[in-house]
Formats: sequence, C-alpha cells, structure tokens
Amino acid sequence: MAAIAAAQKNREMFAIKKSYSIENGYPSRRRSLVDDARFETMVVTQTKQTVLDEARLRANDSSLEPEVEINEKPTPKQTEDGEDAGLTEEEIILQNSLNEGPEIVQKAALVLRLREGMSSLSRVLKTIEKYSGVVCHLETRPSQTDKNQLDVLIKIEMQRQHLLQLIKNLRQSASLTSASLVGEDNVTNKSPWFPRHASELDNCNHLMTKYEPDLDMNHPGFADKEYRARRKHIAEVAFAYKYGDAIPLIDYTETENKTWSAVFNTVRDLMPKHACAEYRRVFRKLEDEGIFNTTAIPQLDEMSKFLQSQTGFTLRPAAGLLTSRDFLASLAFRIFQSTQYVRHINSPYHTPEPDSIHELLGHMPLLADPSFAQFSQEIGLASLGASDSEIEKLSTVYWFTVEFGLCKENGAVKAYGAGLLSAYGELLHALSDKPELRPFEPASTAVQPYQDQEYQPVYYVAESFEDAKDKFRRWVSTMSRPFEVRFNPHTQRVEVLDTVDKLESLVNQLNTELLHLSNAVNKMKAPALE
Repeated sequence: MAAIAAAQKNREMFAIKKSYSIENGYPSRRRSLVDDARFETMVVTQTKQTVLDEARLRANDSSLEPEVEINEKPTPKQTEDGEDAGLTEEEIILQNSLNEGPEIVQKAALVLRLREGMSSLSRVLKTIEKYSGVVCHLETRPSQTDKNQLDVLIKIEMQRQHLLQLIKNLRQSASLTSASLVGEDNVTNKSPWFPRHASELDNCNHLMTKYEPDLDMNHPGFADKEYRARRKHIAEVAFAYKYGDAIPLIDYTETENKTWSAVFNTVRDLMPKHACAEYRRVFRKLEDEGIFNTTAIPQLDEMSKFLQSQTGFTLRPAAGLLTSRDFLASLAFRIFQSTQYVRHINSPYHTPEPDSIHELLGHMPLLADPSFAQFSQEIGLASLGASDSEIEKLSTVYWFTVEFGLCKENGAVKAYGAGLLSAYGELLHALSDKPELRPFEPASTAVQPYQDQEYQPVYYVAESFEDAKDKFRRWVSTMSRPFEVRFNPHTQRVEVLDTVDKLESLVNQLNTELLHLSNAVNKMKAPALE
C-alpha cells in the first residue's frame, strides 16, 4: 500500500501543468486517440523536465538543504555551470519527500563504481555507518567497462535526510568513479501510476480540451451562445460525478433529440448491409427493449444497466475526451467513459469530438457483445503501467480496431468500429474500393500513421474478434512492462501478479474453474452413455 500511495504522489508531482488544447499547440482538428497519445507524451515530457529542472535548482541551493547534525557535512560535486553533475530523477523524488518527514527511514539501493577496489568499499561502509545507515544487502562484480574497478550494489535503510547527504558525500569521494540511487520503495517513478480499483478512476480525469465550442472558432457551436452554455452545464455534471454515484439524467432538448433522430435513422438504414452481425444483433435487442428509438436519446443510466446485464460493462459520465492513458485505464475495469452532450444541430452527421450520439450508436452495441467486450478490456489491462511509447501503440491499435475496425463475415467485409458506425460518410468510404484493406496484425497496426485531415487511406480487417484477441495477446506479451496484471471481478480491483502468494491464489481459482468445466462436460456426456 505504501508503494501505491507513493506512486500516486509521484504522479501528482509530475502532473500535467497545461491543458491539452489547440491553443497550447495541439495540431489536430479531429478526434484522434492516436494524436492524443502523441501529444500527451510530448506535454508530459516537457512538464516532467520543468519539474526536474526546478527541483535541481532547489537542490543546488545550499540554503534549502536539510540540516543534518553530522560533522564534515559534504557539498555536492558541481559542473562548471554550477549544476549538480549527478542528480537523478530518483534523488529529486526523494528530495521532495522530505516535506513528508525527513526522519522517516527509507529503503534504497545504491550502485557505486569503486576506483580502488575493496579498499574503497571499506571507506563506503564506514560512511554509511557515520550516517546511521543499515546495510541490508551487498554484492560486487568486476566493472564491465574497466576490469580494474568494481561495481557494487548496496541496499540500505537510512533516514531520508541522511540518505541525501550520503549520496552527495559519496559523489565527492575520490574513491568512487560514480554513485547513483537506482530506487526502491517510493524513490522511483519509472513505472507510471495506474488505478488499482474502479473508485480510483475519480483521479483519471485529464481532458483533451481541443476543438471545443469555447476554444475554436471553426467549431459548429462557436457562435451559438446557448449551445456553449448547454455544453458547459453538462460538462459540470460530469465533473461532479464520483464513483458510486447514480449516473445523472440529462433532460435532452427538442433540438438535441432531433439531431439524434437524424443520425439514428441513417444508421438504422445502413446497418443491415454494412454492420457486423454482432452489432446488428444487439442493435435489434436495444430496439426491442425500447432503449433505442427514433425520438429520444437514451439515458446513460439505462444503457449502463443494459450493458452490465450483458457483459458486465458499465458507463461513467465524462466531461469530454479524456487523455489516452486515462481513457484506456477505465476499460481495464469494464468501465466506458461516455460523454452526455450532443453535437451541434448544424453538423448532425459528423463530429470531430466524442458526443453521446457517437458513444451510444457507435460503441454501446458492441460493448454488449461478450467477445468484443473482452477484447476492449484486454486493451485496457495492457495499458496499465505501460510506458508512454507503448500507450501510443495501444492507442493506435484501439483506433484502428474499436474506432475504425473492419472484420470478415461470410466472405464480405463489415464494419465494427464505432467511428464508422456513427459517421456514415467514412463508413461508405471504408467499404468502397478506395482505401487499402490490410489484415489485422497488432505489431504493424500499432505503428501505422494516422490521417487526421481526411478519411483513412488504410483500414485493418480482423478475421474475427476471437482471432483479434489471440493476436493481441501474443503482441502484448512482447511489451516491456515488467509485471502482469489481472482484473478481479469480485473486488473490482486490478491485481499485480508479482508474488508467489498471488500466483498460487490465481492457480487455485483456475483449478476450481477447470473442475466445474470438467464436471459440466461429464454431466453432458452422461445421458448419451445410458
């Protein structure tokens, strides 16, 4: 629990400092999870660098250093421009943690390169003892770059304020070529924070504020003060939502219902010929249950209850387009973050941003299909703790499947992507002879350039959802994330499988499921044997 809390604090320290918007440099004028991820990486990198630079300046200001009652207090080795030559990200995180309690005992791992072999090591150990540290583990090996030197890994326990001073002391020592804190416990920020429970999605609310009516004069609603006020009101409703709340109802206006009616009737006319069988099946069921009809926009609460009864997915109100990492994380919990506002009446058949019509007509029918719902959740699980570059690749895979995917059905190509099924212009383009159709292979799909100004020149065709899942699982296994996760539906919690106890618990659950499966098969065979 301490490590999780520390990771969250680190995330807050490196939090986004400016909005993701066109006015702040966002290049695209079309909703794109792919470009969102790339821009997010750039902004996070810039923000993180600013935080680190500010922390390094503070660390090099001797007036800000914590007081330590130890004789011969060392000063940091500096470069010609006055900056600390070796200050690392882990040390900066440790420096910031001093505010929480400088006397807290911290576990840490140090990697040292000794100039003078074992004689240098004895001086290092005496220095650790001087700072009241405890050595928990020590190992050495010949340096891979200079066989006359030794590399040493030392795991220690020491008060935070003493640990910082120790590192500076070691860096000043002529006995060492280098000294660095590689991190342990809460002094590392290398693995991004991610939610472990559905309630923590309350913290996943960074928005991509691009192409909104208040920000961009090209938006259809830019000159419509009433529409802008309506959007602001619905966004505030979503911002106020917390885990466990009832999904708020929106009293849609006559104009909004009219916009829904125009799009709904078009999709219903095109669906029998162009949509995949899974979409058509659920669409008809939604009509039979009265959730889909031509006159009124469905409420998220009603749709959420329907999805939960079909696949366990539920909905959560969103104020707008979330950042890629936050949006994908919600899928891991079988939660889809959905907007509730409606596109402008002047542009009913296309929207460059997510709106309730896109969510309801594009995403909801397939989230009620078990195989597709599982595929969506696996994308979400793969995103938890992934690096920024891997988030970009996962976003691209999501974009060319869940948003703009095609699949084979009885020799014909059908649409299953929400961006196609809620925008008939691109749907007809995708199924024409104009674009190139390629077989879905995650490794190549993940690096396919995205076209954000016009219709896509390339689409990917899956053999089936099951085939797409199998290929995706194999591809995810090659990602660099150093741990595996699973979703526990009983606790609504994501579990990191990083201990023997957790693995044994999972094996026991699987054995129980296999026993039930075996019993079911035997009972089905029994009548045939009589």
